[in-house]
Amino acid sequence: MGRRIFLATLGLGALGVATAPRLQRGMEGLLGAVSGKDPTGLTGLLPNGGGFRYYSVAASVPHEDATDYRLTVDGLVDHPAAYTLADLRAMPRTRMVRDVQCVTGWRVPGTLFEGVRLSRLLDAAGVRAGARAVRFTCFDGTYTESLTLAQARRPDVLVALRMQDKDLTHAHGGPVRLYVAPMYFYKSAKWLSGITVTDRVEPGYWEKLGYDVDAWVGRSNGRTDVPTS
Repeated sequence: MGRRIFLATLGLGALGVATAPRLQRGMEGLLGAVSGKDPTGLTGLLPNGGGFRYYSVAASVPHEDATDYRLTVDGLVDHPAAYTLADLRAMPRTRMVRDVQCVTGWRVPGTLFEGVRLSRLLDAAGVRAGARAVRFTCFDGTYTESLTLAQARRPDVLVALRMQDKDLTHAHGGPVRLYVAPMYFYKSAKWLSGITVTDRVEPGYWEKLGYDVDAWVGRSNGRTDVPTS
């Protein structure tokens, strides 16, 4: 190999290293935009270089922002509430960095999430005696999830507002999503709109289709992935 070819090869390699993160972000942005208009969910099957896959179980999902977003907390509580996006942003926040693990196999390492601990909202609502679980609903009109009350009170369960130091985009479930750090990502419901305290666990969308209700990474769904926390 001649000197010029060798140097050119090194230059292309360096260019690839320098531009790879930008290209990855661009690919993720493109897939996020396309998936928002894809009722088949097939865009989630496209290769994405180790980044996020984008899934929705509804044909379309409305966009909500600071003007119209509301998060309700109700059920077996003494003080039902409806929070605006401004209300949530004004609360003390927790930041955590964990790997994100999907039950389908892909993993995104070292992902920063920031938000309000779910336990803070539950405490403010005044959970009644006899409560055993929490049910989550989403403004896509279809997706649901649930946790036991003990799981919901864990310090690594957030009502997330930001990811990677940016406000959550619509494709990532914004403006507000659930983030359950130690469980497979289907437990981290996107487009969160309702938190209802109940007397029993109600299986969510994917659990009704056969996924485990308790979704600890590496200890459920027949998988042996490395735990995320």
